Amino acid sequence: MRSLLIPLTLAVLCQAAHAGDISSAYTDLDSKKDCVTYAQAGESDGDWADLACSGYRGYPVLIAYDDDRESLFYGFPPGDDMMSAWESFSAFNSSGGKIEWRIETTGDKAVPFAVIHRRTVSNPEDEKKSTDVLLVAKVAQMDARDGCTVGLVLATGNPKANDQARKLADEKARTFACGKDRHTVIGNVPPFGRVDN
Repeated sequence: MRSLLIPLTLAVLCQAAHAGDISSAYTDLDSKKDCVTYAQAGESDGDWADLACSGYRGYPVLIAYDDDRESLFYGFPPGDDMMSAWESFSAFNSSGGKIEWRIETTGDKAVPFAVIHRRTVSNPEDEKKSTDVLLVAKVAQMDARDGCTVGLVLATGNPKANDQARKLADEKARTFACGKDRHTVIGNVPPFGRVDN
């Protein structure tokens, strides 16, 4: 029994030595100050726009706006399409002005692997009532360019929302397979969907 414990303990210690420290950094998102509109609806072409915004240390944030709904992509886009999928709530919605980036630091290397971003979703039955949701997303890296929504956490009336979102980000974002894995939903979140391009 003792001989079995020694290799097991060594394996755990080695794994801990290779795992990086996880911390948070915060950036502001103001579409008028931090973004450039690179495509926009023409006259009588609806109400849509595509924006590229500054994010965390060179990692961009892309916003696709269409009819009072937003789909956001965090990190390096997959190609000419800029956004690999439209991900948004069914109801009118908007993104908050502050983004929390979850960052893994190993030695001198600091990599943002997830974001937590507050979204406000309108209530179609009552304009005065809205729901806040923390959206947890995988950040697309320069080599993989794979980014998407990992989970949604109800924030309205939920004092544990921030802790739940961080736990979700830290445990799921790095290994989440966009387009294959199903995102996690915590609480009674308004309808949310993904449409692949």
